[in-house]
Amino acid sequence: MTIRAVFWDIGGVLLTNGWDREQRAEVVARFGLDAEDFAERHKLAVPELERGRMSLAEYLDQTIFHTGRAFTPQDFRAAMEAESQPQAETLAFARDLGQRHRMYSLNNEGRDLNEYRIRTYRLDEFLLAFFTSCYLGLLKPNPAMYRLALDLAHVRPEEAVMVDDRPQNAEAARSVGMHAVRYENTAQLRAELAALGVE
Repeated sequence: MTIRAVFWDIGGVLLTNGWDREQRAEVVARFGLDAEDFAERHKLAVPELERGRMSLAEYLDQTIFHTGRAFTPQDFRAAMEAESQPQAETLAFARDLGQRHRMYSLNNEGRDLNEYRIRTYRLDEFLLAFFTSCYLGLLKPNPAMYRLALDLAHVRPEEAVMVDDRPQNAEAARSVGMHAVRYENTAQLRAELAALGVE
C-alpha cells in the first residue's frame, strides 16, 4: 500500500480555526453584540456561506448589519480575518512534505475567508488544489465530499490519507476507505504519517 495523496483540513490543523465557536465568541464580545441573536442568525446563514451559496458580505448583512451599527462591515471583516493565525510548526512540516507528496486541502470554509487564508499564508505553494466546501457545494462530514475530492485528485481511497482535528471528520474519511489521522500536535502527526510511509 502506497499513499499517493494527503488531504489536509486547514482550520485547527495548518491554521487556527477561521470562524468557529471560539473565534465567533471573541469577536462578537469585542463588538458588544447580542450573542444569542447573533448565534441564531449565524446558525441559519452559515451552511449557505460554507457551501458557497452566500458571500461574506451577504452573511454579514444577515447576521450583523440587519440593524444600524457604530462600526463598518470592513471593521468587522478585519476582526474576523485577524482570528486566523498559523499553527507554525505544523505549517512548516506540511510545507516540507509538499516537496515530496501530492497534497490537497479538504476543508469547510466560506469563499471569502478561505481565499484570504490561502493568500495570507501562501497555502497554494504546497497544496495543489483546494477541495473546499464553498467550491464543492458539500460539507464535511458528508461522505460524498470525500468521494468527490478523491475523484478530482484521481486517487483511490486506500491511496489517500486525511488529516483532520475533528473525530467525526476523520471517521467520515475512514467510512469511504481513506486512511485518516486525527490531528493533535505536530509530533503525533509526524509519527502517524510516517507509519503510513508519508515522511
